[in-house]
Amino acid sequence: MSAHESASPRLLRSITPGWLWVPTAVALAVLAAPLVALVAATEPDALWGALAAPGARDAVLLSLTTSGVSTLICLLLGLPLAILLHRWRGPGRRAWGVAAMRLVLIVPLVLSPVVSGLALLYLWGGRGALGGLLESMGLTVAYTPAAVVIVQVFVALPFLTVAALSSVEGVDQDLELAAVNAGGSATQVLRYVTLPLAAPGIALGTLLAFARALGEYGATVTFAGSVAGATRTIPLQIDLAFNSSDPTAALGLALLLIGFYLLVIAGAAWMAWRLSRRAEPTRARADAP
Repeated sequence: MSAHESASPRLLRSITPGWLWVPTAVALAVLAAPLVALVAATEPDALWGALAAPGARDAVLLSLTTSGVSTLICLLLGLPLAILLHRWRGPGRRAWGVAAMRLVLIVPLVLSPVVSGLALLYLWGGRGALGGLLESMGLTVAYTPAAVVIVQVFVALPFLTVAALSSVEGVDQDLELAAVNAGGSATQVLRYVTLPLAAPGIALGTLLAFARALGEYGATVTFAGSVAGATRTIPLQIDLAFNSSDPTAALGLALLLIGFYLLVIAGAAWMAWRLSRRAEPTRARADAP
């Protein structure tokens, strides 16, 4: 059986223990039950009422705008990082360099949101190394929409890079070498071979980064604060509404945020399918004798 062939359903059933369905059902219930409870507790008109609440529309617009900008920045920075992490190999200093780069990439994934916010505050805040320099030039970062974008890039960049790295590592290197032997430059190989074949994973990573940026809360409130119309994103508006004894508005905004996530998931599935179909001719040429 080749790498491109899949096992038959009958074979898969024969090698899959039936008892696996028990922990699987429990895992799905643990994940789905809270969302079902949230939807069940939301009144039908809560969504429109939430959008009519003071500051809600500003929070939605701010979240979508900053998440879009931060996702674009993540793509411009994370894709080159993923490619270099894949190709910059070797013994000695290169191995240590790649290990250090991977460590820097992983740390934001495991940091507490509050710790991430404090770290950003002490770098970009008024007393931070970069923030103090910018303030001396008349530029303020903390408690502005720029601060929200910085937070979102910090937490979302690893998601895009990891997904892109996994996709780039799956590209057939023989095809890339064939393009080099045919006279293609490094940039041409990247543009016409590597990126088209890795496009589904890159697209998925881009949408994951957008979703992560859209839902960021802890680091945002620590570094950027909760300023109406400037840094109060949807998660912060939900927290404000809930703590202000307005659970209806909080539930409506939460349902709206879930709707955005579902759109992202649907968009990721559709985009991965389209890009995979576009990459099929290139894969066919790679498999041809």
